[in-house]
Amino acid sequence: MVRLTKIYTKTGDKGDTGLGDGSRVAKHDLRVEAYGTVDEANAVIGLARLHVDEVLDGILARIQNDLFDVGADLCTPFAENPKYPPLRLAGAKTLELEQEIDKFNADIPSLRSFILPAGNPAATHLHHARTVTRRAERIIVQLKEDQEISQSVLEYMNRLSDLLFVLARHANGKGKDDVLWVPGE
Repeated sequence: MVRLTKIYTKTGDKGDTGLGDGSRVAKHDLRVEAYGTVDEANAVIGLARLHVDEVLDGILARIQNDLFDVGADLCTPFAENPKYPPLRLAGAKTLELEQEIDKFNADIPSLRSFILPAGNPAATHLHHARTVTRRAERIIVQLKEDQEISQSVLEYMNRLSDLLFVLARHANGKGKDDVLWVPGE
């Protein structure tokens, strides 16, 4: 378990930060950008939790914990003989998201138009979380072009944005209160 006794260390004062394997990189490194954006998505999900019912709150709480695992996975580069076994996101986590998508989407009518990220506060925060999650996914894909990353992380983030979309529609009266895009208006 992580133990933080001192919040500031001054080790990053020159613009670099430590990764999970102990190596140091610039704070603008794409790997740092990836797990930092996952952290941002996590914070937006925390905002959404203030506006949802107990069922969705439980799901989002589990996701927030999963996102810390995603961050831990991303902050530790792959190595042949790591000093400590790194935390890697379990592939089963993506299956959990798929099951939630299927469950919540079953009661929502199919879309006949794109919808705007709007509606009630819960739906709007869930849409915001979805867009930040999509940005994190794009950064992870870019990172994957140059460095090895866990396929489970990429799949999880892709499915998470889908789930957040479905949960936003669910929060909008199971789609009844979705705000439809009207092209050219």
